[in-house]
Amino acid sequence: MTINCNGKLIDLSSPKVMGILNVTPNSFFDGGKHANEKAILIQVKKMLLEGATFVDIGGYSSKPSAEFVSEEEELQRLIPVIKDVVKEFPDVIISVDTFRSKVAKEAIENGAAIINDISAGNLDSKMMETVAKLQVPYLMMHMKGTPQTMQSLTQYENIVKEMLFYFSQKIAQARSLGINDLILDPGFGFAKTLEQNFEVLSKLELFQMTEFPLLVGVSRKSMVYKTLETTAEFALNGTTSLNTISLLKGAKILRVHDVKEAVECVKLLQQLNK
Repeated sequence: MTINCNGKLIDLSSPKVMGILNVTPNSFFDGGKHANEKAILIQVKKMLLEGATFVDIGGYSSKPSAEFVSEEEELQRLIPVIKDVVKEFPDVIISVDTFRSKVAKEAIENGAAIINDISAGNLDSKMMETVAKLQVPYLMMHMKGTPQTMQSLTQYENIVKEMLFYFSQKIAQARSLGINDLILDPGFGFAKTLEQNFEVLSKLELFQMTEFPLLVGVSRKSMVYKTLETTAEFALNGTTSLNTISLLKGAKILRVHDVKEAVECVKLLQQLNK
């Protein structure tokens, strides 16, 4: 189970950690924290030293009811940061969090290696075609609607069955275009109620039937802090608990704000499985 990132084969049979770098002013947890080049490079260095295999850079907040950001502004936020990070850390593997094909293309051309698309092509009809031409790994998430509308679209008869059907369609489409490396993200918090998030987590092992690696992103999300009656700031312990459960149920990548703790989860589970 490997993916090719800028010529490097990354073996996902051993779980990996993806550190989150939001260069937005309004992300739900770390919005505005990384507002200048120095702060960004310090954070990337910290994540890499703590054991992150990937750094996921996003310029458009996808929190519920997030404000619209133009394509031009997203590019202005992302491209200089990607250039700075690649210049400082030439071996870094950057994932770019975008649902726009133009942004994806420019990000890859400037040093990114993976496209992380919350809409799996639904918000830009040219996205999959672009990824196929670029021949980079494609991370496809399950979501309905847009970040502005998704929380009103939580009606399912059988959520896991419907998600598996969604992914089967997306996999077939990606394969038909020649996309080789696919990663699936259940999209915790996207068009799902608190109860639905936990139902998906409880049945996470069923997604292994797709035979593609699974990424889980629950870091400091509302399914953690609302359940614990706290805030995102105090949701690290709960995040670690759910990350551990996710690894036990087959997750191959943990997408997190706190790399050190996620890497420790992976190490302890690997020791348990020896």
